[in-house]
Amino acid sequence: MPRVNRTAVLSLLIVSSCVFLLFQLHYYRKYVTKQQGGPLLSPVHHLTNRAVQWQVLKKFLALAHHFHLPLFLADTLALSLLSQHALRQRDRVVQEPQCSVLCTDRPVLAFGVHASSWESTPEFVAAAQTKGFELLELRGKDPRLSSLDTLSGEEIPLHFLFRLDGYIIHVVFLYERSGNYLWHGPLRLRADMDRTFAPFSLLDYGRYAGAYDRPELILTVLDRLDVRVPRNITHFLVQQRDARFLECRFHEARHFLQLYPDDSSAAALDFRRKARTLLRVTTQTLGLLHIPFWISSGTCLGWFRQCGVISYSQDVDIGIFISDFRPDIVGAFREAGLSLKHKFGKVEDSLELSFLSQDVKLDIFFFYEDGDVVWNGGTQAKSGRKFKYTFPRFSLCWAELLELKVRVPCETQDYVVANYGSTWSVPLKNWDWKSSPSNVQENGEWPRGQWAELIQVY
Repeated sequence: MPRVNRTAVLSLLIVSSCVFLLFQLHYYRKYVTKQQGGPLLSPVHHLTNRAVQWQVLKKFLALAHHFHLPLFLADTLALSLLSQHALRQRDRVVQEPQCSVLCTDRPVLAFGVHASSWESTPEFVAAAQTKGFELLELRGKDPRLSSLDTLSGEEIPLHFLFRLDGYIIHVVFLYERSGNYLWHGPLRLRADMDRTFAPFSLLDYGRYAGAYDRPELILTVLDRLDVRVPRNITHFLVQQRDARFLECRFHEARHFLQLYPDDSSAAALDFRRKARTLLRVTTQTLGLLHIPFWISSGTCLGWFRQCGVISYSQDVDIGIFISDFRPDIVGAFREAGLSLKHKFGKVEDSLELSFLSQDVKLDIFFFYEDGDVVWNGGTQAKSGRKFKYTFPRFSLCWAELLELKVRVPCETQDYVVANYGSTWSVPLKNWDWKSSPSNVQENGEWPRGQWAELIQVY
């Protein structure tokens, strides 16, 4: 039997291995790298919808980078796709097999921008149009220049919609307000504007004005593109859901104050200063406890009727849903420097707290949900009589009072009318909380044996 030539066998194996390696390299370069690094292709080598959207975003974000515009991702659907793990990869370029975050199933993507940074680069719009983007520009009156003395007619940019290849990039302008928060205006189309320019029903922003805390932003990589995103995405999304903002009714307030001039005495000015301080402390204290509240009763009436506080009321009124009650609320206010004046009722029924700061009282009314209505209770300390104040259900909006961002019932007029009746626009200094409100009704008495627990006066 002939002997096997070892050298020939070894040479054959080396040649076979080299051929196989070359085949692998050819396959990888021709197929795999195109899927990972290049545009997304269909089997017949046409750009897919996601690839077209990715190219639009790449072109737009490159322009923003060139003009140093600090856009940040504000799109609710795209942000909801992100995770804390994705944010931790901010310094690493992750090769996605497709545009999986920024290219959503919607033909719209929203970005926010601080208006102050946009104003310095008007050339951006011209450059975008040169790249083929169409623009729908929406402006509105600047509420920051409105007051009881001046109703500004100056317009500012509110929303820009850029369109290319059937995709919309929605830029939302955010403005600093005196209450140290960010605000964007509503999106309103003029009669002469193209209502088919964009799928307006799909926009995340613009149905109402909105108010936000200033988000901390970080730079990350999404779908191979550098993008700024809020560091705390969950908090931002919660804010976006509840961001609706109501502007003070300056026109109506101006008319009211012409009929009933505001008190400009030293005592009235002192009360306004103390009320603002108390409201600021309340906002900070309940904010640390993550307890939402709204201005209620006379404080809400003052904001709605005259864009201020009612100086002769001598107190600040707020409402809290009983479901948001926390046992440490009393201790938190005491730590903030307030003293407990009285505690009426119990968590299950008609709870009410009252604190004192200097000589101004803070009344906290807890609201209970009951079918189609909500109600809060009242207690007369000397007799144990209980009272009930019923309101139609309402949602909560942001507003500004005394240069502070506070919540109000969105259905403010319904809320005010329920409490003060149809004559709410006429000042009434002689007010009896047991009989004057339109929505008050007697609600029994507390058992005398429980007074020590349910009627506490300090």
